[in-house]
Amino acid sequence: MKKDLGKKTVAVGLSGGVDSAVTAYLLKEQGFNVIGFFMRNWDSTTNFELNNILTEDEICQQEEDYNDAVEVARHLGIEIVRVDFVKEYWDHVFSVFLKEIEMGITPNPDILCNRHVKFKAFTDYIFTNYPDVDFVATGHYAKVGQKFGKYKLMMAKDDWKDQTYFLAEIQKEILPKILFPLGEFTKPQIREIALKAELPVANKKDSTGICFIGKRNFPEFISNYLEDNPGDIVDIKTNKVVGQHRGVLFYTIGQRKGLNLGGFERPYFVAKKDVKKNILYVSNGDSDILFTNIVTAKDFNYLVDEKAVKGFVKIKTRHSNVTYWGRVIKNSDGKVRIKTKQKIKAVTPGQELVIYKGKVCLGGGQIV
Repeated sequence: MKKDLGKKTVAVGLSGGVDSAVTAYLLKEQGFNVIGFFMRNWDSTTNFELNNILTEDEICQQEEDYNDAVEVARHLGIEIVRVDFVKEYWDHVFSVFLKEIEMGITPNPDILCNRHVKFKAFTDYIFTNYPDVDFVATGHYAKVGQKFGKYKLMMAKDDWKDQTYFLAEIQKEILPKILFPLGEFTKPQIREIALKAELPVANKKDSTGICFIGKRNFPEFISNYLEDNPGDIVDIKTNKVVGQHRGVLFYTIGQRKGLNLGGFERPYFVAKKDVKKNILYVSNGDSDILFTNIVTAKDFNYLVDEKAVKGFVKIKTRHSNVTYWGRVIKNSDGKVRIKTKQKIKAVTPGQELVIYKGKVCLGGGQIV
């Protein structure tokens, strides 16, 4: 149903994908003035991506995405502007990503990207240079709710697609200016809307890979920036060497594929990384080291009043529709510690602990 908006203006991040295209379409249908913005945040040449093993089509994916965004804008009859945040992405996302990998942890670049680029550099740019813009909208599956004058980040209707996990570190002050039109829909419904609206990207596959960089062979991609450092793969239970790795920095806790450990009765998983000794410890699944019921996060970003992060809560330790019940046993000094009712497998330092009460996202912090 259309609202009387007095022709408010919204800036939509158009990525060239179906989700952002439907976002723009829905807002236009609701009576907004819509302006599309395509963000360019990665440059393979500028950012020294030398070992690029992609096909020519994949190398040009960013330009193809831009062309798709232009076609969507033309179809909807809206303006589209191309904006460049390559430096901001490198300074606040990718350089932090590399530094933390060198520390032996596994950071989440999508969370950094949302915090520092999409909902900081981009929104600052919009509200500084486009004073007539009232809101910024993106194609995230999430909701912004309001109660007693306070704005809350809330889970989307589609539990499987819900992206609040990736949004847990944005600043709560920006929430009144953000619209997430897809929060009320499931992914199949979005595809159906795109087809009915005859959007040019209605059948385009969803993007995968690192935020704004795209699909990459991760070890080969990281080798552009970090050198191989071969060492032993050790069974954590028997302390026997079972293989060789190319460098502990190239692996993540819980990883199974890519270890090149064949001929064993049961598959191995990465259980621990010793960066100083350059040893990659693995377990074949019968070791308690892969499981924990205590999860601690540092530098916690509160999307609600800090006092609300207490008692029994639901948590996520990775992006999925799986949540765990737990109890807050510490909430001080920027750290939040949760004791869960059941043990969780492969909780990974560097990833995000995100906390919920009902459908409300209370915030998130980096797992330590």
